[in-house]
Formats: sequence, C-alpha cells, structure tokens
Amino acid sequence: MNKITEAFLDLVSDWKGAFSGAYNIREDGGCAGRQSSEHIKIESKKEAPGLVIRIDPQTQNETVYIPACVTHSNVDDLVYNDFYVGEGADVTIVAGCGVHSDGEEDARHNGIHRFFVEKGAHVLYQEKHIGSGSGTGARRIDPVSDIHLAEDAVLEMDTVQIGGVDRTDRKTTAQLAARARLIIHESILTEDEQTAKTDFSVSIDGDDAVVDLVSRSVAKGHSHQAYHSRILGNRRCVGHSECDAILVGSGQVNAAPELFAGHIDASLIHEAAIGKIAGEQIVKLCTLGLTEEEAEARIIEGFLQN
Repeated sequence: MNKITEAFLDLVSDWKGAFSGAYNIREDGGCAGRQSSEHIKIESKKEAPGLVIRIDPQTQNETVYIPACVTHSNVDDLVYNDFYVGEGADVTIVAGCGVHSDGEEDARHNGIHRFFVEKGAHVLYQEKHIGSGSGTGARRIDPVSDIHLAEDAVLEMDTVQIGGVDRTDRKTTAQLAARARLIIHESILTEDEQTAKTDFSVSIDGDDAVVDLVSRSVAKGHSHQAYHSRILGNRRCVGHSECDAILVGSGQVNAAPELFAGHIDASLIHEAAIGKIAGEQIVKLCTLGLTEEEAEARIIEGFLQN
C-alpha cells in the first residue's frame, strides 16, 4: 500500500496499521490486502470485478472491513460487492472510500453493493467518503446500494461525506419483508462548485416493516445538492423520510420527498427543512470567545453529527 492509501484508511476506517478479523483493502482497482475469518469469508467475484462476502448464520459481534482507495488521477474504479448475511447474525461492515486527484483527469470510485440479509439478522453498515489532492481532475464517488431484507432483518446504514468530493451520485434501493427495519442516516458536506445527489427508493412489502431515512447536509460556496426519497408503503407499515439542510454562502439544496400509500394501514410521513444558520447561534458562540468562522464551523460539525 502507498502512503495515500494508508492516510485514507486512517480517515475512513480507523486504520491503526492493521485490521483485526476479516478485511479486503482495494487500491486503484486492485487488492492490496485480504483476510477472511472463521465466520466471514471474502472471495473474488468470477464474472465481474468485486467481492462476495459470506457471513455465517449466528455470527456475533464481528466486523468486516472493505475500504476502497483511488490514489491518483486517471483511475475509474468500478467494483461489484455482494454481501450474504446469514440468519441471526449480528455484524458490522465498514466500507469507507477515498479518492485522490493529482492531475487533469478524473479520479473516480463507483461501488455497487448488494445486501441479502436473512431472517433475524442485524447489520450495522458504516461508510465514510473523502476526497483529496490538488489536481484539476474531478474527485468522484458514486455509490449504489441494492438492499433485500428478509423477515425481522435489520440494516442500519450510517454514511458520511467528510469533504473534498467534487461529484457524487448516491443511489439506494431496498425491499423489506415482514417486520424488517431499514434505518439510513446520511451526512453530506459540499463546498465551492461541488454537487451531490441522493436518491432513495424503498418498497415496503411486508406487514409491520419500518423504514427511517434521515439526511443532513450542508451546502457551502456555490455547491448544489439534490435529495429525492420515495417510500412505497404496500403493506401495513411505518415509513419516515427527513431532509434537513443548512445553506452557507450561495449553496443550493433541492429536497423532493415522495410517499405512496398502497395499503390502508400504511403510515407514512416526510419532513424537509432548509435554511441558513441562525444569527443568534453565531452570536452566542462568539460571546464564548470563538470567532465568527470558528462558531460557524462548530455549528456545522454538530449539525452533521446529530
């Protein structure tokens, strides 16, 4: 691994020189390190670039790391990863990504992930995205997630875009069986001329399933963000979509939540709030000794972490 990869690993996956348990480190489209564990097997896909990760039924309290790093311009990395989570398992998946631009060509990572979570399993999926480098080529990260939750399965997704990503197009689709729960919290920061698009589409196909989609974003400079969520309540269920955004400078945010109730007992709600930082918040922090810039940074940090 090169030094840029090691720096990214520290930022997106808490790398401390080594991973314990199962892991696969992807660097510029290749494998820079891999290890399976007793209950988590990682293998290369045969028909396309990517991985097949199989987690045994009843696996408890294990973590699998699958970070991906693009360390220079003129790399267009495309990877297909499939996760098969056995019945009753309780695991964490850490899948951060970093892209580095050092020239005129783009640096891009496109991760297409499919999740098959069996009955009663619980998955915590954590993903951080970051861009770096002084090149003029765009730093792009375009994740795609396709989620299938069996009865009583739970998937919690925490996704964070730390900064430095010029273009991102994030697409998530999901299908939920009876009593399944999908909880997605995303936090996105854009600056300068950066753009970010989020598109959620969730089909609730089993009784008493629950979906909770929460997006928090900050658009600074002349950046632009677009948020679209679509929840299809086809059975007795609960669905919630929320988009909260802060504008700084000339930033722009377009929020378009969409609900479809196809069952009389589908309970669906959406919320959207977009605005600037309240002046009294800045004043209050300034009275504690912070500069206006420091106060703004503190407010944004707290907002994205909630």
